[in-house]
Amino acid sequence: MSELHCPSCGAAYADRWRCECGAPLDYEQPLPDADTPSDATLDLTRGLWAFDAFLPVEPRVTLGEGPTPLVEAPEWGAGFKLDWTLPSGSFKDRGATAMLSRAAELGVDRVVEDSSGNAGAAVATYAARAGIDCRVYVPADVKPGKVEAIERAGAEVERVEGSREAVTEACIAAVEAGEGWYASHAWNPQFFAGTATLAYEIAWQRDWSVPDAVVLPLGHGTMFLGVYRGFRALRDAGWTDGMPRLLGAQAAGYAPVVEALHGGAAAAGDNDTADGIQIREPVRFEEILAAVEATDGDAIALGEAAVERELDALHRAGLYAEPTCAVAPAALREYRERGVLNTDEDVVVGLSGSGLKGI
Repeated sequence: MSELHCPSCGAAYADRWRCECGAPLDYEQPLPDADTPSDATLDLTRGLWAFDAFLPVEPRVTLGEGPTPLVEAPEWGAGFKLDWTLPSGSFKDRGATAMLSRAAELGVDRVVEDSSGNAGAAVATYAARAGIDCRVYVPADVKPGKVEAIERAGAEVERVEGSREAVTEACIAAVEAGEGWYASHAWNPQFFAGTATLAYEIAWQRDWSVPDAVVLPLGHGTMFLGVYRGFRALRDAGWTDGMPRLLGAQAAGYAPVVEALHGGAAAAGDNDTADGIQIREPVRFEEILAAVEATDGDAIALGEAAVERELDALHRAGLYAEPTCAVAPAALREYRERGVLNTDEDVVVGLSGSGLKGI
């Protein structure tokens, strides 16, 4: 069982959802013994667990997730990674399989999570697979389709009035009252170990070449930081020779990373379409900023109109993504218009959830 440590104060724990100093915890990144991918035995019939040499937990709870398709999108001049094809319909399954495997390893019998929908559905799905009781705290106005996915997996749903932050506060209060193990997609480092597999798959599907840039939705940073950690681990293992630029797409009005990089005016606006990334205070905010700096990356905020136009374009192209997904290809267009990306640069865009999630 991998030990958790605090990058801030150095404390170590066998199991805890955050450090006593208040900082999020992490783990030591394992690396494979094989010097190159050709030296490794990668059985992709095992899905993302083919990359278990990079993972700090064993595959105790799995539904055969991954690899997901990486397809050419000629209209956008990029490759689209279709993570909505995972079992519960979103990329959050990557984190859930790793995090619930950790819970099973610890002998946990009940988990609680707070979510705007996709993470809750993923945690509920994998908790059901593990035979672990689950309760998910959600915003009162969460989309019905997401609630149904949670409830049909046998989990309890607790609706909370107020902001997304209020949902987290209610869940943490329940955790501190002993309601269950906090299966948090924002706090639990095993979740990020799972989302890092997105980078491993992209590299494998590209014959171990690294794209010039990866454009991703950015809320709590579970996909963004996962991809950063994954490409960094591949580089450190000697399997690849560089890092892509990481370019984030935030929802206008909920864009703290954009505000930190470019000021309040650049982050202002409204975007209720991209409800899945309406996060004003990401738990790993400093880590996100560090990943942007380390990769010569950036973040921009997209308004509702731009995202809705992009969503229509995706659907017309046969890409049935959920509304929040559309921020990433919309950001790709904006990055090119601003000259941040050239049209001939090699770009991968992450599409995070199924259009069925928007019902």
